[in-house]
Amino acid sequence: MRGEGNELSTQTFNVSGMTCGHCVNAVTQELSAVAGVQDVTVVLAPGEAAAVTVVSAEPLDSSVVRAAVDEAGYELVE
Repeated sequence: MRGEGNELSTQTFNVSGMTCGHCVNAVTQELSAVAGVQDVTVVLAPGEAAAVTVVSAEPLDSSVVRAAVDEAGYELVE
């Protein structure tokens, strides 16, 4: 195993196009399928990009997150 202890990585990403519970479920499902992801939390912000917080065993590469978000039908914004 890498490192010591059970420290997890927490990252927050902005995702555009999310407006409802269905959107939240779609993005959560796709990100939860990524290897190492332990938890996904989405905070919707009307008229703005949603804040998507991902807790994982190791920091995730943004390209992996982008692919999962794209698969759900939304866009990762930077």
